[in-house]
Amino acid sequence: MWDSPPPEILTFVLIRLPIKSIITCTAVSKTWKSIIQNTSFISIHLHHSKNKHPLLLFRLPPSEHRISNKELYALYCDNNNNPDLYEHTRFDFPQGGSFRVVGTCNGLVCFVMNFTDRFFFWNPLVRKLVTLPTPSVGLRTLRFYNPSIGFGFDSKTNDYKVVRIVSASESESSKVPKVEVYSLATAQWKVVAAVPPVGTAFADKCDPHAFVNGALHCVASKNNIDNEILNFVLVFDLGDEVFREIAMPKPLDNPENLVGVSVSAYRNSLALIQRGDSIGRVDIWVMKWYDVASSWTKMFSTLADQGGFLPRLIGFKKTGEVLLEMHRGHFVSRDLETKQIKDLRTIEDKSTFVDSYVETLVLLDKPNCADTY
Repeated sequence: MWDSPPPEILTFVLIRLPIKSIITCTAVSKTWKSIIQNTSFISIHLHHSKNKHPLLLFRLPPSEHRISNKELYALYCDNNNNPDLYEHTRFDFPQGGSFRVVGTCNGLVCFVMNFTDRFFFWNPLVRKLVTLPTPSVGLRTLRFYNPSIGFGFDSKTNDYKVVRIVSASESESSKVPKVEVYSLATAQWKVVAAVPPVGTAFADKCDPHAFVNGALHCVASKNNIDNEILNFVLVFDLGDEVFREIAMPKPLDNPENLVGVSVSAYRNSLALIQRGDSIGRVDIWVMKWYDVASSWTKMFSTLADQGGFLPRLIGFKKTGEVLLEMHRGHFVSRDLETKQIKDLRTIEDKSTFVDSYVETLVLLDKPNCADTY
């Protein structure tokens, strides 16, 4: 018979172990299991993990030898001391079918099955999957609709939320949309009172919302008081569950310039990306100080080559380096400040970048709503 170390000592040791080892430790005793599955331990582990080398999550291309119709994902280690990324681990998404990633946050990935109202939360490292209930506004109540969807974390309530902005149809732009929020803490959807400005249209409802500073951001447009179309960034605060707006840089607030514009998280602020064959270039605008519209600065611009090829911006690393897909699925990273370019030779061709990723124990404390596979 041996005495377990004091909880504070045990926590200090456990958070430094690999995730697989921590999961194994839940079988040591009821005390250890209780400590590891405690919400405070999971939060401490998350904070510790964010200080490690970041990871990058990619969806891998289907290979000929795979029999399963399950999507395959891989994590690559992003170590600035090594110019090459190297594969950390890979895993199948446990559900078969075709899915779109709504977003990632604190090691949790939110999926929606294409052309359905089926949502999932997934933590691949603890092998936990949550199937969300069917939203109240959707296929059961509307015949034609196209929701704009975002996913993020509400630090005020320590809760993960999905937000759906649902319009009945494109032809009914004057109709007030329904805004529905799912809370992991309550395991329920609810319709909130807040709505976007009347007549708000979205640049691309399939584009993921950028989660920054406790809020979701997407590119939208509306009519101003002079009945002129104005482009802006629509913001939904996950804590207060209200909408607000951020102005775009002047060259992008014209409706003719909304084509190919998307918003992304950039460090602790935002970036606007415009890419289009019609304009023949890729531009990146960075908001130097979050929520200060006057701080928008163009940081990158490149023209199509002689063959008409335009690099495809696929995302940003935590350091702020931009990831670009070049000819034939070749990946490079570029520092927007120093303009240094790194060749990322180890990523498989035709892989799709999802987001930066951090190893966490999120969902381990949800035995009643999360399925283990």
